[in-house]
Amino acid sequence: IFPMLLCCPFMDLDAEIEARCCCAVADIFAHDGETEFRRIEKETLSDILSAHAQDTSIPANTTLVLALGGGAVMTPECEKMVHEQTVCVYLRTSVDELVARLTDESAGRPLLAASDLKTRIETLMSLRMETYERTAHLIIDTDSKTIDEVGKEIITRMATCKP
Repeated sequence: IFPMLLCCPFMDLDAEIEARCCCAVADIFAHDGETEFRRIEKETLSDILSAHAQDTSIPANTTLVLALGGGAVMTPECEKMVHEQTVCVYLRTSVDELVARLTDESAGRPLLAASDLKTRIETLMSLRMETYERTAHLIIDTDSKTIDEVGKEIITRMATCKP
């Protein structure tokens, strides 16, 4: 819905990785491990950002909404690319809200495949929060907000955000 509010293209980094590798992210983790997935993720992110910057068929300053997986910015090179080459919006969500949203989706998310989803999310968030906040140019709290409300807040706040 958010890309439609902006009338701009949308890409999902994990979907691009799956298309490039012809298999699911979970399969890459299972067969090749997290280190290889992160290498592919870094290469794909770099390719997307370069292609978007060099695409002369789109008007200059056209916004590309690029959804990142939760661990994408944990690779220092990816963190640097995202912070320096994008306007990064961190959609901050509480652990309890994440548990509610992800309970039915954890099977397809390799790093959330744990018997105690809440504990796993708490652990990941404690490891990631500082990097998320350091990388972001804009932080939006999403608890108790609809997708439309979050999208409108992003649009309003982006008007004053300068990376």
